[in-house]
Amino acid sequence: MDHGHPDSFTVNTAVAMAVRAPSVHNSQPWRWAVGYRTLHLYADPARRLPQTDPDRRDLLISCGAALHHARIGFAALGWEADVHRLPNPAEPDHLAAIEFRRREPTAGEVALAAAIPRRRTDRRRHSSWGVPRGYLEPIAEAVADEGVVLRVAEGAERYYLATAIEEASQRHNADPAYRLELAAWSGRRAAPDGVPSRNTPLPDGTPGTLPARPFADPELAEEPGAATEDDETVLLVLSTASDDLMSRLRAGEATSAALLTATAFGLASCPLTEPLELPDVRRTVEQKVSAGSFPQMVLRVGWAPANADPLPATPRRDLADVLAPLDTAQLPGGAGRWH
Repeated sequence: MDHGHPDSFTVNTAVAMAVRAPSVHNSQPWRWAVGYRTLHLYADPARRLPQTDPDRRDLLISCGAALHHARIGFAALGWEADVHRLPNPAEPDHLAAIEFRRREPTAGEVALAAAIPRRRTDRRRHSSWGVPRGYLEPIAEAVADEGVVLRVAEGAERYYLATAIEEASQRHNADPAYRLELAAWSGRRAAPDGVPSRNTPLPDGTPGTLPARPFADPELAEEPGAATEDDETVLLVLSTASDDLMSRLRAGEATSAALLTATAFGLASCPLTEPLELPDVRRTVEQKVSAGSFPQMVLRVGWAPANADPLPATPRRDLADVLAPLDTAQLPGGAGRWH
């Protein structure tokens, strides 16, 4: 980019932060293109998971999380990102065009940027310590700033949500095509994408805990100090008033805001999208939990046990694989030129 706009080092640094965002099965379904004065985010349809994500909702949420990570990265580096979301209706994979202007970062933006390399999807059981309301309120505010509603699932709502998670798990486990896709995207050891074995807990059959996806070849042991039940785990539901492409993209940005805020507080977190991947189960969550708004994401938040070892970072593809100049970048499969 030219003088008065972020230089190549700044862009590369911010995009490297952006691609640390969580994505469904660590599929990293995004591509970035650098223009003369702009940066563009595209969905990568070749990385959609058809059995897990038949309607592309998880893909859009994943890309939205990367967009928010990018906004925070640029902000911490002194640049305001002016985002034009879904700028071309004729190109549904063109998710955002970003322009920039100089601005001093706030302390909150610096704190969120510092949380990016520390955030992990922690699927282990939490400790028995409760999460104070004083921590949940800033998370809800961060989500609201993205135009999304956060609801803490408690009482009957928590029961219905836990039941939906259980039902989705059972139905997916009985689906051979889903199980095959899950196995193809997990049990990784050296790949730059997918769910690594070292980040996947061993199944332990502990009663009272929420079911987890049966990722292939798990290696991660539960910590001795983990709770035997999920009573102190907080379940957060992020929902939107509509269910269009914009709503799903914004839900991804809100997911990033929630996760980074939780990480800044020292909380462990894990997205749970499985109950929202089956349309009828998602409708049950909509009716019983999210008060008629469209549920887009469930987050599991709590404290890691005091003696828990830090999780290793999950791998990411090389920046050269996801970032290219605007005039030369090609969509996967030669589908056309980015512009």
